[in-house]
Formats: sequence, structure tokens, C-alpha cells
Amino acid sequence: MKRYVFLFSLVLAASAFAQRAPTLDDSAHFLAGLPVKGPLEPLTQTDVWRNHADALDEAWFKKEYFQLGRIRDWMNANAGDYYTSTNTAYYMFSGPDFLYAHVFFPNARTYILAGLEPVGQVPDLSRVPPDVLAGELSALRASMHTILQTHYFITKDMRTDLGRTNLGGTLPILYVFLARRGCTVLDTTYIKSPAEGVKINFTNAGRTQTLYYFKTDLSGGKSNFLAWCAAQGPGLSLLKAASYLMHGEGFAGVRNFLLEHSRVIIQDDSGIPLRAFPKNWKVDCYGRYVPHAEMFGKFRQPDLAAIYDRQPPPPELGFAFGYHWQIDRGILMMATRK
Repeated sequence: MKRYVFLFSLVLAASAFAQRAPTLDDSAHFLAGLPVKGPLEPLTQTDVWRNHADALDEAWFKKEYFQLGRIRDWMNANAGDYYTSTNTAYYMFSGPDFLYAHVFFPNARTYILAGLEPVGQVPDLSRVPPDVLAGELSALRASMHTILQTHYFITKDMRTDLGRTNLGGTLPILYVFLARRGCTVLDTTYIKSPAEGVKINFTNAGRTQTLYYFKTDLSGGKSNFLAWCAAQGPGLSLLKAASYLMHGEGFAGVRNFLLEHSRVIIQDDSGIPLRAFPKNWKVDCYGRYVPHAEMFGKFRQPDLAAIYDRQPPPPELGFAFGYHWQIDRGILMMATRK
């Protein structure tokens, strides 16, 4: 009798294990192509997932070598205590690009990202049919292709990729970047105020940190979103591939917010124009300034070009940054309050 009770208990335990949904961190690691235990482990033995993991491993190796490691070295050498600061990190016009926010400011207590892309969802991956999952993972890689091969998202392409699968929106990409950066996802909460968004608590290197992503239109003047941001304290701000939106008055509100509430602003030339920085800001330039002759040609900055025309020119950067993907065309501006 005891033997039958024991076997029955095993069956119940196995059934409970099989029905248990994966944790959020399980899902993040699975999507990131990293080893995972629990309900998703059997799926990591499939060719579909192995191909997914191999593709992300290869892309991540190149990303680390050509970009991430070099950014860490540059920040250590040039950014002082901004690199180690725990202040709030603001990354406007970011989309789901937690990757670069965390590389530049790894110790921030809170990250606030904002873009027009939908929040999306991550379903219970253990219940997704294998043939469907193959397409989902392929679409996920496609949505990250540009940022992994260069260093920014192409908004129109990303909207197409993010809108066609069950792994739609920014959340799956945020999970991939969190897992690949060595973070552990603790909990995820959908929020409606100050805008539609998601709040993710996670740990990294023994620290508990928080990531917010908001789907919000940053055009115009003051907004509930910017008022909420102002209450989060002085910030460490990043701007990259921002479409030169703050060069005009249509985005004066977010531009003024960043100038009023940032301790440091790290950006390329598509962020805040040099002429807009008040006299109490010091702007150091690195790399090369190569104005765009195509769709952004009208945003050439003569005052910025004059800095790069001086002898000697600003120091080399060592990694691509901004809209140019070539290392020798990378431009970076680090603005700090005097």
C-alpha cells in the first residue's frame, strides 16, 4: 500500500511540475538563448531553440567585442563618478533599448525608457506549440537584428516585427537584454500612470534595480509623464539615434526637461543641438563629426563642425556611436553641468 501511495505522490509531483508556469526569469533566459531550468528546459533541447541560442551567442560575442566592452573602458576613463552613480537613468526616444542604458549607467537605481512602441507581452512559453514557437523566436531575432548588428533600432522596421507575433511589443526584447546583461527578473507589473507602461524589478550584482518602459508621445511641452519624471531626482541621461527631434520646437518640452533635470547627458549629434546647451553646461566632444547627407542633412550643426575642425581634433572614440555604424565615424558628446 505504501508503495502505491509513493508512486501516486510521484505522479502528482510530476504533474504539478509539468503544469507549473515558468518564472519571469526563466522566460527571460529562454528568450535570450541562455540555459534555463524548470518547465522550459525540455524546449532548450530542440533544434529550434539551439539555433536561436547560437544566433544570439554569435551576435552577442560581436556586440561585446566591438561595442559593449569598449564603452565600459571609455566610461571608466572619461565619465568619472557618472559611470558608478546610482542616480536615475533617463533614456528618451529609446524604444526597448535597455542594453545601452545599462552599459553606460550600470548602477542606476531606476531606468526610465520612453518610446512609441507598444509594451506587449510574454505568454507562458511552455504552452506555445513548437511550430509556432519557431516563428516567434525568429521574429524576435529579426526585431533585434539592427541594434545587435549596429547600435540602434530602426523604428519603422521594429514596429512591423513587434506587431506580428505573440511575442509582440517591447517586453520580450527588454527580457532578452536583461538576461544577457546578467540580470535576474524578479517581477513585472503593467502600469497606466503616468502613461501606459511596464515596471520590471530585477537584481544585478547584488543590487535591486527598477526598469520602467513607457509608451508615450514626447512631443509638445509639459506633460504628466515629464512631471512624474521630474520627481525621480536628478538624472543620468542618454540620447542615441533620436532622429534630431529636439532640434526643433516640437519637442521643446522633453529637451528642456533633460537640461533641467540631468547631471550628465551622453548623446550623439541627433540629441540636443549644441546651440541649445546653456552656458552653465560644459560639452566635451569625442570621435568624428560626419553630418548626414541623406534624410538628416538639414540638421548639420556648423558650431559642432567647428569644434571638430580645430587642431588637434577631439580624441578618438574607439567605437561606433550615433547613426553611423563605422568605428571611425562614431561621435559622442558628454555634457555636464559646470
